[in-house]
Amino acid sequence: MLFLVVALALFGLVLGPVAHLPLHITLIAAGAIGLWPALYGIRRRPAHRGEG
Repeated sequence: MLFLVVALALFGLVLGPVAHLPLHITLIAAGAIGLWPALYGIRRRPAHRGEG
């Protein structure tokens, strides 16, 4: 339960400043954050297949 409280508090701290940014900056940042794990997954996929 404490984990959920801490997670929600951190979530609020992260999203608080986003509410004050212009929409286009928020969307650019969200796209960059979403693209980062996608590119990491694409990079790791061929290496993972070769291990089997």
